[in-house]
Amino acid sequence: MPAASTAFKVYPPCADAPPPLPEPAREDIRLEHVLAALADPLRLTIVRKLLLEAEEFDHPCGWFGIDRPKSSLTHHFRVLREAGVTRQRQYGLERRSQVRVDDLQERFPGLLDLVAAWHP
Repeated sequence: MPAASTAFKVYPPCADAPPPLPEPAREDIRLEHVLAALADPLRLTIVRKLLLEAEEFDHPCGWFGIDRPKSSLTHHFRVLREAGVTRQRQYGLERRSQVRVDDLQERFPGLLDLVAAWHP
């Protein structure tokens, strides 16, 4: 009997939200790229926090409360975006992120449930 799937909140973009930064199309998201991106504990923590604690459409880097250099965080967020795990939008000098819940649930059912159940 399959496990019940968790319903993650999906917030629609604000009407005046900027377009997303370049990302793979849903059909081009590859499991090996997603798993490679999620293999890093910091990136896994970022995605889990977005899944379980997001309160709005997208979140800036400061929301995560991660004590790392900005260049390191930029790298981790880029890896997640380029793998198709997150979507980022540029708001002036700030990039904000959200998990591509619908795309990942469609491509890899149950994967986000595993991420949410992971404990650091």
